[in-house]
Amino acid sequence: MTPALVNLALTAANTAAERKSAEVTDWAARIGWTVGLLIFVAFVYWLMRQGWKWRGSLQSDLPELPALPEAPGEPRLTLSGRYHGSTTAGQWLDRIVAHGLGVRSRVELTLTDAGLAVVRPGARDFFVPADALREARLDKGIAGKVLAEGGLLIVTWQHGERLIDSGFRSDRAAEQTTWADTLNDMIKTTEGTAR
Repeated sequence: MTPALVNLALTAANTAAERKSAEVTDWAARIGWTVGLLIFVAFVYWLMRQGWKWRGSLQSDLPELPALPEAPGEPRLTLSGRYHGSTTAGQWLDRIVAHGLGVRSRVELTLTDAGLAVVRPGARDFFVPADALREARLDKGIAGKVLAEGGLLIVTWQHGERLIDSGFRSDRAAEQTTWADTLNDMIKTTEGTAR
C-alpha cells in the first residue's frame, strides 16, 4: 500500500469519526411545547365561554320565550332545516344568546294561523305568536353564518321590548321564497285585522 493511499484511508476514517449522527428528538422540549399549546387552547376556549356567559347576562332582561301551544291549529307550511341563531333586528352581528336563542340546531318550523312553532331537537323550542311577527325576508347572513344572497330565511319578530331576527335555512332552499311570501301576507292580514 502506498503512503498516499494510507493517508487517504486515515483521512477518510478521521472524517467519518468526526461526523455525528443527526440529533435525536429532544422529547422534553417537544412535550413542553405540546403542553403549553394545550394550555393556551384551553385558556382561549375558557375566554370564549366567559364571553358567551357575559353576553347572556347582558341580555337577561329578555322575557322567557313563549311555549308551544297545545293546539296551534292547522299547519299552513312546514319546513325542515337548520336554525342558525337570532340577533337584534337590523344588526346581523349582535347575537342573542339568552334563553338558548344562540344555540344552532336542526329545526322543524310549522306556520299556523296562531303563529310560528320552532321545534329544535337538542335545544329549546319556542313559539312566535302571529301578532308578534313583523317581517320575513331572504338574506345572506346572520351572526356566524354567511351564505349566498337569499340563502337564509330571516324572520323578524317582537319579543318584549325587543325586535329579533331569527335565521333559518331550509333543507330545500327553493321553499324559502314561499315561506317569506306567506309570512309577509300573514303579517299584512294580521295588521289589517288589528286596526
